[in-house]
Amino acid sequence: MTPAVPGTIIGDDGLARPPWAAVDPVLRDYYDTEWGLPVRDEQGLYERISLEGFQAGLSWATILRKRPAFRAAFHDFHPETVATFGQADIDRLMLDAGIVRNRLKIQAAITNARATLALRDEGGLVDFVWQFQPESTPVPTAHEQIPTISAESVALSKALRKKGFAFVGPTTMYALMEAIGMVDTHLLDSHRRGSSGVWTH
Repeated sequence: MTPAVPGTIIGDDGLARPPWAAVDPVLRDYYDTEWGLPVRDEQGLYERISLEGFQAGLSWATILRKRPAFRAAFHDFHPETVATFGQADIDRLMLDAGIVRNRLKIQAAITNARATLALRDEGGLVDFVWQFQPESTPVPTAHEQIPTISAESVALSKALRKKGFAFVGPTTMYALMEAIGMVDTHLLDSHRRGSSGVWTH
């Protein structure tokens, strides 16, 4: 692989990607097919919030490799099912080597499932989260120009916490906003820039 204009790396397929997505096949596939595309269904968004919470303090590659095990353990992140989890389920999950065995994060996933169900009376999780989409998006040419927090991610974090969500700090919520296309932080010369359909530049 050879460097492209500052910021991206040209892969053996001739496509420009940021360094974090250029080498590891798991991250590369995630970047090419999923990251930054809009997520507008409740179950998909609840899964992303859960996985971003589990990622705190770890690498995203670790979470992606464990995602099949997470989906099995949490019934494909079906909110109604996870909302019924009790102490026996927490004990079971703490013995599951396929996932991140952190009791607080497991409890947060259950808490957030219940909070997701409660939000249905107010229009639902998707509309609640997407109302925080900013009016503009970053236009980075290098990784160091990409924010890790924004006024909108701070507001989203506060709003979700008021609704009973856990592990939804401002930095975690900015990562969520990037992952679900609410902001486009693809580098300008990346082959994925503008692919979300949400942002045109």
